[in-house]
Amino acid sequence: MSVRCARLSGMPAPLMLVDAPSLYFRAYFGIPESAAVGPDGQPVNAVRGFLDMLASLIRTRRPDRMVCAMDHDWRPEWRVALLPSYKAHRVAPEGGEVVPDTLSPQVPLILDVLDALGITTVGATGYEADDVLGTLSVTQPGPVEVVSGDRDLFQLVDDARGVRLLYVGRGVAKLADCDDAAVQARYGVPAARYADFAALRGDPSDGLPGVPGVGEKTAARLVDRHGDIAGVLAALDDPDAGFAPGLRTKLTAARDYLAVAPTVVRVALDVPLPALPTDLPATPADPDRLLELAERWNLAGAVRRLVDALAARTD
Repeated sequence: MSVRCARLSGMPAPLMLVDAPSLYFRAYFGIPESAAVGPDGQPVNAVRGFLDMLASLIRTRRPDRMVCAMDHDWRPEWRVALLPSYKAHRVAPEGGEVVPDTLSPQVPLILDVLDALGITTVGATGYEADDVLGTLSVTQPGPVEVVSGDRDLFQLVDDARGVRLLYVGRGVAKLADCDDAAVQARYGVPAARYADFAALRGDPSDGLPGVPGVGEKTAARLVDRHGDIAGVLAALDDPDAGFAPGLRTKLTAARDYLAVAPTVVRVALDVPLPALPTDLPATPADPDRLLELAERWNLAGAVRRLVDALAARTD
């Protein structure tokens, strides 16, 4: 995937929309627990790593607005009703998402630190962080940079509105700054058709089976030829559509899945959200509380790096 890291001179600073769960999960698994603990021995590796990621993003991208999106519902019932396999492998025996025991207590601490800094966080009942990000990307003035390691968010890229994906699948230090050409180069489909492509290909990490026997190249060819899954399904009813017999058999067998998969994969763009402050502060909103949190949890270094990044933005 091509990396386009330079923003054109003279362009306004972006709104940075952060997929918080994507980043703090990566931070948790990227930093050993033993390397970051509070005075009582509780791991704070996800917190420290997450704060350092934000500091790096702010230093290098220099946004003037930021919102961190949260998962208030990691597996929405409306998606499960359409496709019961959706994230089913990640459901804990007692219900809820399988999350490491030492990560769960760190999420409220992340929220506390962000609140003391004055960085807005938001989630919505019945929706994933992806849906919050999608809605903000189409309702907030651009330019917009969405930060995530989730491939599904390639569908949000929109050159006309100035929406890019800063894909951190290989880490923040190696982020790929993706416009539509980058998505096309990597997957062979435009960003606007990524959801159809992903539904055909499938994604085991989300419990999306895809069409058995249809990989990325075939999925891209189908989207290129028929436009979207609705076009593929319509073509199945045309004996002259030119499908190879084996491919027609595979697609026909997956017709029921294909009828619902695009809705499951597509990010919602109409999540009901309150009016949100988006301005990124130059100084902490509550410095006393931030200092108390930093000292209580041995986070002074990470907090200082983030505060310095915020201040340097206005230099």
